[in-house]
Amino acid sequence: MSQLLLDHELIKKYDRPGPRYTSYPPANFFKPSFDPTDYVELLQKSNCTQPHNMSFYFHVPFCPQLCNFCGCNSELMRDKVSVERYFTILQKEFVTVATYLDASRPVSQIHWGGGTPNGVPMHYITDVMNMVRSHFQLSSDAEVAMECNPAYMTMEQIEQLAALGFNRISLGIQDFDSNVLSIIHRRSSKLPVEDVIKALHANRMQVNLDFVYGLPTQTLDKFQKSIDKAIHLNPERIVTFSYAHVPWVKSAQKELEQYVLPSANDKLSLFHMAYERITDAGYEAIGLDHFARPQDEMAQALRKHTLHRNFMGYCTVNHAGQVYAFGASSITQIEDAYVQNNKNTDAYMDIIARQGIAPDKGYLLTEHDKVCRLVIEELMCNQFIDLDQLAKQLSISYEELLNITTFSPEKLQSMLDDHLVTWSNHQLTVLPPGRMILRNVAMLFDPLQQADSTMRYSRTL
Repeated sequence: MSQLLLDHELIKKYDRPGPRYTSYPPANFFKPSFDPTDYVELLQKSNCTQPHNMSFYFHVPFCPQLCNFCGCNSELMRDKVSVERYFTILQKEFVTVATYLDASRPVSQIHWGGGTPNGVPMHYITDVMNMVRSHFQLSSDAEVAMECNPAYMTMEQIEQLAALGFNRISLGIQDFDSNVLSIIHRRSSKLPVEDVIKALHANRMQVNLDFVYGLPTQTLDKFQKSIDKAIHLNPERIVTFSYAHVPWVKSAQKELEQYVLPSANDKLSLFHMAYERITDAGYEAIGLDHFARPQDEMAQALRKHTLHRNFMGYCTVNHAGQVYAFGASSITQIEDAYVQNNKNTDAYMDIIARQGIAPDKGYLLTEHDKVCRLVIEELMCNQFIDLDQLAKQLSISYEELLNITTFSPEKLQSMLDDHLVTWSNHQLTVLPPGRMILRNVAMLFDPLQQADSTMRYSRTL
């Protein structure tokens, strides 16, 4: 049996609802009616907090065709006038926020998500990228990335992205199996994926191939063919996301319930197979779901314990700036707060037209929140935490750290007995089988989860 494979009893034991910890606290703790004046003050204050560099996120909610598995904030593509208005509004928001940011701060990361950013005419992307460069200086090694649906990618588009300075493209494959794609209402790639990757590499862009496991009708044999094909295509990174079935949040997912969804045990088998195939091919496993070539900067950061994680995913310390987000539903992630824009596209556009910013929900972090955030981020990124070292970094005692996180070593006993973690000299190491329950381990350091059991989450396995 593989060292990663959990037996059926352990799966039943640890499969429970839990946060994904793309932020701490999770987004469902954000408070409504966030004051625009407070947001402006936070933006100004962020110029004096760390990290000094900046990450920009741009959200494009439009999709030429809606997938029914997706948990993102997206909507069907609108008419030309509406799309043009959205990008005009997006630029207005950026210019407004830029007035509160120190222009000398370098931009280390730009990320376009959605929706389907490459599903809109490229001149809109060009206008925004030119606007960014007219206000700020990109660092010499800045990562400029876009999430792309290969169903709408053309060779001309690849050349345009390269000309704009994009250097990383995430291709949302999800699965190569045509039946699975049909069930989730997703089109297959317009061009042969091999040709797309060759063109991206020829234009000096690195490639992520993104997959989702746990979708209806996925079987071990069929998904293995998809993973083997991905390995053969030789991308820099492969990502295997666990499908999160949350129909109370995304009603379109109810359509999938007419099919048999893989059980937790089946999902673990799918992931285990993917993990084995990908790592046997020479990729290094990173965090919950990423795999990277050993020479990739993310793999190097893992070895140095300098990985970071935000709403855009895993990133290195060089690229991990405070995140300033633009567009409907986007989440700004700065040292002292999270601020989410209005999710409704029309409401977002109307509010920006009136006042230049559209904060809707948010969360002001306490000093205790920041302690828990650091501990959980370190754990989620590196599968290892040295509580003495973290306490020293935070200028608090070990006992204070335990008190703030409400953690006690006794809470680890079950995981220790199951050989999922080790605990020695105030150091916690997540063993290979424990990767599968990383979210469960993180919850032991989360006082909010222990205080409020009413929040709804996807399951951890």
